Amino acid sequence: MAKPLLLLLFTLLPLIHASNPPKTLRREKMSHLHFYWHDVMSGRNPSAIQVAQAATTNSSATGFGMVRMIDNPMTESPDLGSKLVGRAQGMYASSAQEEVGLLMAMNLAFVEGKYNGSTLTVLGRNPVMEETREMPVVGGSGLFRLARGYVEVRTHSLDTKTGDATVEYNVFVLHY
Repeated sequence: MAKPLLLLLFTLLPLIHASNPPKTLRREKMSHLHFYWHDVMSGRNPSAIQVAQAATTNSSATGFGMVRMIDNPMTESPDLGSKLVGRAQGMYASSAQEEVGLLMAMNLAFVEGKYNGSTLTVLGRNPVMEETREMPVVGGSGLFRLARGYVEVRTHSLDTKTGDATVEYNVFVLHY
């Protein structure tokens, strides 16, 4: 009696599970976000701090081996005092010996509007001297769960004395 009952159980269990499919995701959509990223190295409260460097970093023309942690403000306009929409939190490192090229690893954490509390994760190469650069969006959280896409960046301004930079970000992201 026990064997036929077990056989029936193992036959019906997959059918019961199949009749209760997992919650489906909503239709995927494309969003475009635009903001300015402020890399502030000067003043009393810098948002980018060098945390490591190689023994040869200072003699390298490209700064190879330098690592900075960031908590950079993201604003609506190039003016640092304009409305804060989020913070870019993570790090970048000088990863190229022949050109100024950075490895960027950061979360774009939104603190305002529709995407408040959501993040996008950017991980990629940033060849700084190119006019327009592209980096991949590799994921996200909140409203950007399962996100993928890319970021186009352009340097808006650079203070060569302080190293402070304002960079325009255009984010194109697929998400649910």
